[in-house]
Amino acid sequence: MAPNITEPTTGHPPEIMDGDYPDPENPSSRNQAPGATANSPWAMPWSAWKIILKRVYTMWGFHNLSLVGAGVAFFTFLALTPLLAATVMIYGLVGDVAMVQRQIGSLTTVLPAEARRLIEDQLIAAVTTSSGVTGFALIIALTFAIYGGMRAANGLIGALNIINEEHETRGIVPLTLRVAALTLAAIFIALVGIASAGSFAWLQTQAEGVIGKGWEFLFKTLAWTMSILLGSAGFALIMRYGPDRSPARWRWLAPGALLATILWIAISFGFALYVAYVSDYNATYGSLSAIVVFLMWMFLSAYGVLAGALLNAEIERQTSVDSTTGAPLPAGERGAVLADVSEGDLSIEQWLEKSQRRAARRAARRTARNG
Repeated sequence: MAPNITEPTTGHPPEIMDGDYPDPENPSSRNQAPGATANSPWAMPWSAWKIILKRVYTMWGFHNLSLVGAGVAFFTFLALTPLLAATVMIYGLVGDVAMVQRQIGSLTTVLPAEARRLIEDQLIAAVTTSSGVTGFALIIALTFAIYGGMRAANGLIGALNIINEEHETRGIVPLTLRVAALTLAAIFIALVGIASAGSFAWLQTQAEGVIGKGWEFLFKTLAWTMSILLGSAGFALIMRYGPDRSPARWRWLAPGALLATILWIAISFGFALYVAYVSDYNATYGSLSAIVVFLMWMFLSAYGVLAGALLNAEIERQTSVDSTTGAPLPAGERGAVLADVSEGDLSIEQWLEKSQRRAARRAARRTARNG
């Protein structure tokens, strides 16, 4: 069988696992990889998805995303307190300590208990400190809080550049403005999430008194749907505007953004159960257990986000259709490495030739190791 991807322009990945390719007996498919002419990810056939998923597995190791995810988690950990402070400063203009604690509590139920306590403690400290800050002092404090929170977006942009096989070429001023804009967008999405959680909680309370408790399931479903939509919108936003490349169209970002949101929720639930019933972090780490649990949760969460970004990258690599914004351009002129790599232009003979070259390299390495 032939290999599944072309060689990236920024490196030489390990050999890709075999997959399904156009049928040599069908002349109409000879110059197309599966899904090469699809106008959206959802229009790709299952044979294309099998190639994409196999390539995601392989490229995860090539990009060393375990180490990259640890870096994203560390920078997010450093940025969390300033991000919470900035969010609470804005939200505190219309709320108080009790309101923030009550509404944030409904958003953090999926987190491990230790992580939830750390976040709630930081939130209460931030809202208490900022409650007396007004006027020009509030603007200064908010500016420094946003600047401190930019570490998370900056680390994630670096990870997205690696996944998209891009080199950072933006100057310090444009990059700083981009990071600040993404940080503000994240704060805005968090504010919308807090307001939505409060609204659904109020509606659920009112419905119980007027219509009955049977509507509780409906409002919980609506709340979770809103959470998934907001999370997907946030991840799609940073996947589109974070890396140094021409922005991809929203429809090409939707699968990875949705996967990142679902994985984050599943990881949070699963890790919370693991900490509660399987592992005893207190016995191992003592007084540091809360911080260790929090960092581990962030690391696993970064895994989910990077998995979504990698899925989008390999979907884009699979198609020969221009996935970037603006008028369609030919491969090589689209301003994005993965969009410029055209799998659909390879004939069956070229697939087989590439397979033979890679098989020869594998044999040479085995001979060198055994010798």
